[in-house]
Amino acid sequence: MTEPNINQADKDWWRGAVIYQIYPRSFQDSDGDGVGDIRGIADRLDYIAGLGADAIWISPFFTSPMKDFGYDVSNYKDIDPMFGTLSDFDQMIEKAHELGLKIMIDLVLSHTSDQHPWFMESRANRDNPKADWYVWADAKPDGSAPNNWLSIFGGSAWQWDSRRLQYYMHNFLVSQPDLNFHNPDVQDALLDAARFWLERGVDGFRLDTINFYFCDKELRDNPALAPELRNDSTAPAVNPYNYQEHLYDKSRPENLAFLKRLRALMEEYPAIAAVGEVGDSQRGLEIVGEYTSGDDKMQMCYAFEFLAPQKVTPKRVIDSINAFDAAAPEGWACWAFSNHDVVRHLTRWGADVADQTAYAKMLGALLMTLKGSICLYEGEELGLTEADIAFEDLQDPYGIEFWPEFKGRDGCRTPMVWQAGAANAGFSTADKTWLPVSADHVMKAVDVQAGNPASILEHYRRFLAFRKAHPALAKGAIRFLASGDDAVLVFARELADETVLCVFNMSAEPATVRLPEGAWTAFSTGDHGFSAEEDGTMVQLPAWGGYFARQGA
Repeated sequence: MTEPNINQADKDWWRGAVIYQIYPRSFQDSDGDGVGDIRGIADRLDYIAGLGADAIWISPFFTSPMKDFGYDVSNYKDIDPMFGTLSDFDQMIEKAHELGLKIMIDLVLSHTSDQHPWFMESRANRDNPKADWYVWADAKPDGSAPNNWLSIFGGSAWQWDSRRLQYYMHNFLVSQPDLNFHNPDVQDALLDAARFWLERGVDGFRLDTINFYFCDKELRDNPALAPELRNDSTAPAVNPYNYQEHLYDKSRPENLAFLKRLRALMEEYPAIAAVGEVGDSQRGLEIVGEYTSGDDKMQMCYAFEFLAPQKVTPKRVIDSINAFDAAAPEGWACWAFSNHDVVRHLTRWGADVADQTAYAKMLGALLMTLKGSICLYEGEELGLTEADIAFEDLQDPYGIEFWPEFKGRDGCRTPMVWQAGAANAGFSTADKTWLPVSADHVMKAVDVQAGNPASILEHYRRFLAFRKAHPALAKGAIRFLASGDDAVLVFARELADETVLCVFNMSAEPATVRLPEGAWTAFSTGDHGFSAEEDGTMVQLPAWGGYFARQGA
C-alpha cells in the first residue's frame, strides 16, 4: 500500500493543474483480453508524464457487472478482475508518484449497481438493517410511480420491485438504484469507501454526478420546463428528461452538508483535491458556485459549458468565463472540451472545418490558456475525432436506447491508438477488442506523431511546457481585451509581475488584429508552435492561428 505523499504536501497543486483523463477500458490492454486495465495504465505513465500533465483521472475500475461500464459499482473497495488487482493499483500509484503524477479516481457515490450487497439486502424486505439505504416509495393508489421524475437514460426514474412491493428510484439505468443520502449510515459508508482509497495514496477524486446525491424527501413532482428553456447539455435532445425543471430529483440544498463532511475527510490527508461533475442544464453554474464557495466544500467543479453541442466562439468563451466568475466568485473552474460522455470536440464543433489539424491546435492552445484547471481526455492530444460505430458493435445502453437519433457514447470511447502498424494500433493483442479500433484514428497514432514538430501531439507537448514555464497561464487572473463580437479572441493572463497576452483567430479566414496598448514582446514560435507576423502594433494571423506575447521588453 502506498503511503500518502507527506513530503509533497502542496495543498494547492490542483490550482491550474492539467489533468489527463483515462478511460481504463480503452487506454492500454496488458493481458490480451481486448479490454484495457490497470497494468496497462502503469505501462503508459511515462507517456503521460512526458506529455506534461500534472495528474491523471481514472474513470471507474471498481467491481461492477458493467451494465454502465463501471459507473454501476458493486464493491467500492475492490477492483474489477477485468482491470486487475489492488496490488496492480498499488504498483501503478507508486510509479505515478515517482514520475511526479497525481492520481485522481472517479468516485460514483449517487448510486450503486443493483448487484451491490447493500441493495440486495435493502430490497429483500422493508425491515432489514439496510431497508432505508436506497430511495424507496409506495405506488400511487392507481399503482403508478410515486411522481413524475424521469431517468437520464430514458423513461421513468422509478422501477417496481416485486419483493418489497414498492418502487425504487434510479436516475440512470434501472440497474443503478439511487442511494438514500438522507440516511446518515449511507453517508458514513460512502465516506469510509473514500477513506479506503485515500489510505492507498490517491491524491484526489473526480466526483461523478455530484449534484445528484440528494433528492427531495417529500418526492414532489418536478414542474414542466418551458420549451424555449430546454437544452441538451445534460441529456440528448431526443430525451424527454429535458422537458422538466429538475427542482426536486437533484441539486437539493442538503447536499452542502455532505460535501462539507467529505471535505473534512479529505483535509485529514496532506494534499487532497476533488473536482465535481455538475449536471444541470438550468442552474449548473449557480450550483458550481455553491459547491466551491469558501474552503469547506469542493476545490473545483466543472459544469457543461464547453461540453455542450454549441460551437465555441469568442463570445461563448467570454460569456462562459464571465458567467462562471459571477456565479462562483470564490470558485476555481476546471474546463474540459471532451470527455467519455460527449462527442469528441473536433467532431462536435469542427465537422465542417477543412483544416482539422490547425483547428485542433487552436482549440488545444485555447483550453490550455483559459483561467482554471483543465482536463484533457485521452486521444485529444492526437486530434482524434468521434469514431463511427456500427449498431451491432454498440456497447453503450444509452446509444442502444436512442439509436439512431442519438448514437450514445461509444464513439468517444474507442481504444487509444499507439502504433499505426501494430495489431489494434498497439492497444491490445486480442483478436477482438471491446470496441473496434477506429480505422480513421490509426494514422494519428502516437508513433506517427511523436517527433514530428508539425503534429498535434507535439503541439500539445510544446504548449503544456509553455504553460508550465509561465505561471500566469496556470494560476493567473484573466482579462478580456476584445468584445468577442468578431472571430478574434484577445485576453491577458496576469499573475504578480507577469502578463501574458493571448490572441486567437477562431475562424477559417486570415485576420489582422491591433495589439492592445503597451509594449509587447512576442514569444518565440518555438515556445508554442504558432506562426504570426507582427510589427509591434498589428499582428496578422492565419486561419485558426494564435499569437502570444509578454508585457515589456
